[in-house]
Amino acid sequence: MGLRDEITADIAEAFDEDLGDAVTNFTGTRIVQTGELDPISQEVPTETITYTGRGIFGSYDETVVDGLQILRTDTKITALQIEVTDTPKIDDRINGLTVINVGKDPAGVTWTIQARAS
Repeated sequence: MGLRDEITADIAEAFDEDLGDAVTNFTGTRIVQTGELDPISQEVPTETITYTGRGIFGSYDETVVDGLQILRTDTKITALQIEVTDTPKIDDRINGLTVINVGKDPAGVTWTIQARAS
């Protein structure tokens, strides 16, 4: 087992035990265009992709809130990458919030998702 696997296992165990009360299951959705604009109906065919995961929904420290990129009301979601069934992307919806930014830690263990009520 490599270091990444060990870190992932430790965080998963913490999600199950010590942090269990703070962990929330979530559903993410993304609407993707599946075809070209129909000139008659003026509609673009789309498909909704749904994925699931679990993470900790928290807030940003006041030292990083700048009022432009990160708002005081933004939600910071920390989720294990192996538990999210698709890669989160900007403009996805997670539990009713809009994804503003997506990052991951250097070890590739967790997603850090900035989400905002819209």
